[in-house]
Amino acid sequence: MSHSPHDVPLGIKIIRKFGSCFCPNFRGSRTFIYRTSILVLTFFTYTAYHMSRKPISVVKNVLSQNCTGLIPPPGTFIDENNKDSWCDWAPFDGKNSQTLLGTLDSAFLFAYAAGMFLSGFVAERVNLRYFLALGMLTSGFFTYLFGVSYSQGIHSLPYFFIVQTIAGFAQSTGWPGVVTAVGNWFGKGKRGLIFGIWNSHTSVGNILGSLIAGHFVESNWGMSFIIPGAIIGFMGFIIFLFLVTDPRSVGCNPPDHHGSRDETIRAGYSSIEDDSISPGRNRNMRLYANGSTSSSASSSITIDPERESLLTPTDNSVDSMEVGTPDKVPSEITISSTDILAKPPVSLNNPDFHRREKAIGFIQALRIPGVIEFSLCLFFAKLINYTFLFWLPRYINASTSFDASESADLSTLFDVGGIVGGIIAGVLSDVTGMSAVTCAVMLVVAIPMLFVYQTFGTISLVSNILLLMSVGLLVNGPYALITTAVSTELGTHQSLRGSARALATVTAIIDGTGSIGAAVGPLIAGTVSDYGWDNVFYMLMVADVIALVLLSRLVKHEIERFRERLREMRFKRERMA
Repeated sequence: MSHSPHDVPLGIKIIRKFGSCFCPNFRGSRTFIYRTSILVLTFFTYTAYHMSRKPISVVKNVLSQNCTGLIPPPGTFIDENNKDSWCDWAPFDGKNSQTLLGTLDSAFLFAYAAGMFLSGFVAERVNLRYFLALGMLTSGFFTYLFGVSYSQGIHSLPYFFIVQTIAGFAQSTGWPGVVTAVGNWFGKGKRGLIFGIWNSHTSVGNILGSLIAGHFVESNWGMSFIIPGAIIGFMGFIIFLFLVTDPRSVGCNPPDHHGSRDETIRAGYSSIEDDSISPGRNRNMRLYANGSTSSSASSSITIDPERESLLTPTDNSVDSMEVGTPDKVPSEITISSTDILAKPPVSLNNPDFHRREKAIGFIQALRIPGVIEFSLCLFFAKLINYTFLFWLPRYINASTSFDASESADLSTLFDVGGIVGGIIAGVLSDVTGMSAVTCAVMLVVAIPMLFVYQTFGTISLVSNILLLMSVGLLVNGPYALITTAVSTELGTHQSLRGSARALATVTAIIDGTGSIGAAVGPLIAGTVSDYGWDNVFYMLMVADVIALVLLSRLVKHEIERFRERLREMRFKRERMA
């Protein structure tokens, strides 16, 4: 089957042409170069996504504020009816302004959550490059429309509601797209560290969005939206030109998503599958890769009936792979890099590729061990994170003497701590092989830290900075780990038999469920804050406890597996002695 020229982006074709002319003897690793470009492009892509969703949290402080003590501009008429609201932006100038702003957040986030489930299924079935580019251009356009309401004097609540709803839906294209693109290029090894560093794009985007919005919020808040909207639109054009979403389209080998059985057993949610193995069944299977067995291929694996349905080819599942002796391994696994260069690569547009690898259904994705638990945990973890994302500048402004611009700048320290938290969570997950335990430990410590920040954070600037960074570290760690390394691990689970296309569905389910929590959190915060900010923090602590409870089964399995490994190591040492 001939290779379609549309698989390779135009920008890559131009770079190749210039490279062949000016660097004909270049011998660098092509796979390394493409992987680096994927990490860089997707990093800046999702940075732009978060940058464009952050301004609303900063601009809230001028849409509805305390006008007492402010000097009105010349010609402003002030009476008893508007003396406290003359500086506000209608329709957010009433006593219910907090509730309206919370509703505006929810319009964005509920559309984002609904779009997330749909985007996961669409991302599996279309070219990811087109999918991301279109989503970014659409998101940028509606972010711009929110900003022009300042210069055009638009005060219509339905206008803001519709713009935020469509913008939220467009934003949902980002996460399934970038996670799937990265998952297509990177295998199992050191996923936690790689994704921990890579996932800092969310915090970097929040920081840049806060700084840009904070710079214009006092003078021209419309520019707080217009500039981030222009940036994400420009990045959409860059993605269209340069993003290579599948290694085979450029002649590179796809990654190994599973590795040896020992590596698979290390993960706690994989061990649940092992615990469900029926010893009475005699249907065995051996997996081979690259013409040889894995380290444990000499031992047979009994397939649990629940897992077996995932391996059975249907119209809506991954086609089964031929198993048995090494000489019967499919060619796409045993093919060498020399063969790839000599033959046309298999691409997403190649019909042979689609026959071998199909998308999975929603129910099948839910049956992957750990998907439900991590999805529900992320519901509450993201509820906490997005409450800070959308309301932290408002809280700082209300609880301290900082103005809107200074509150926006101070709120970025939450995301600075979040960068560190994501990396720490990823490293701990890699070292221990226990993602659920890593999340649980950070959730446990976050509960008292939320209380400490709410009680002592406003005492001084130093205490606010230190506590805010600590809260960001603990809150963002589990959120970052689940949405990246865990989602990719589950999306390339061994029961899916190497289907990278299942990754978008699993990612959409996990992050879509979390996004519902992200919509609920700011909505509740907007209403509860009218009765005091203490109640908002109590709500966040309760959500933290529920997230911890939902992880308890996975934590138990990971601890049991860890103890089993210790016993095995002790037994080996005794035998050697």
